[in-house]
Amino acid sequence: MEKAVFYHAGCPVCINAEDRITELVDRSRFEVEHVHLGQDRGRIAEAEAAGVKSVPALVIGSDVLHINHGASMAEVKG
Repeated sequence: MEKAVFYHAGCPVCINAEDRITELVDRSRFEVEHVHLGQDRGRIAEAEAAGVKSVPALVIGSDVLHINHGASMAEVKG
């Protein structure tokens, strides 16, 4: 099963996107992991290495799907 990672910062835009987008992902094909970068700051570098420029973002393989614009990675880093 392929992994999909949904990175977000916990803002209202991110939470709405998390609810809507992840319900559309085919769970028979993808294991979805939710990563709240505000709470799990140790994974910011991982998100950036995957190509995440802003959150919310869904990463599937080498594809980064930026959804709406909640916060840039610079804002996430604070």
